[in-house]
Amino acid sequence: MIIGGFQKISLSDFPGRVSAIVFTRGCGFRCPYCHNPELVDPDNYITPLDEAKILSFLRSREGRIQGVVITGGEPTFHDDLKDFIRTVREIGCEVKLDTNGSNPALLERIISLGLVDYVALDVKAPLRLYSSVARVLVNTGDILRSIRIIIDSGLPHEMRTTYLESLLSLDDMREIGEMVRGCRLLVVQRFKPTKALDPAMLKQPTPPAHAMEQIRAAIDAMGVPCETR
Repeated sequence: MIIGGFQKISLSDFPGRVSAIVFTRGCGFRCPYCHNPELVDPDNYITPLDEAKILSFLRSREGRIQGVVITGGEPTFHDDLKDFIRTVREIGCEVKLDTNGSNPALLERIISLGLVDYVALDVKAPLRLYSSVARVLVNTGDILRSIRIIIDSGLPHEMRTTYLESLLSLDDMREIGEMVRGCRLLVVQRFKPTKALDPAMLKQPTPPAHAMEQIRAAIDAMGVPCETR
């Protein structure tokens, strides 16, 4: 698996666990607000990290690091993701997987094998806007299938949407809420113009607090648990 980044400790990325974060390199989407361009754009790729050294570090922290978050980029971009997760679990760590839902077959396989303990799925937009926001042609059937796989799995999970007013409206957010109905939580993440795949996004404002609260209240009123971050 090609690893483009590693964070030795996090207290907030894996609910209830002290975790380390592994960032995989490569993604099929080109979302303009992506805050990890060095993992997505081949022109910005950095030298991959040594997987063996990362696993050695995790072994040395056995009992202190309780979980590993595998994010990206897009982890399901890598066919050997299952093997990496198995090794992490053998070390004694639980696993949280972050995914964009573009590879439901691999996602379903990983879940059916009992390899993950928590899943976060990034839902980019209503289906009719998906390719526009992701800036590539997206098979929206794959997205819907991934949503259903996660909800039906019974695993702890969350759906996540990055919100900025130039890309999504309140009605768009309501559509997303309907798409993920039945999920345990929809997290609406406020866009922050600190780093982005498309430099033009850095000129976009951070959504105001009242707009975020309006979204939260609207989705919550639909019967879909929602929080903003």
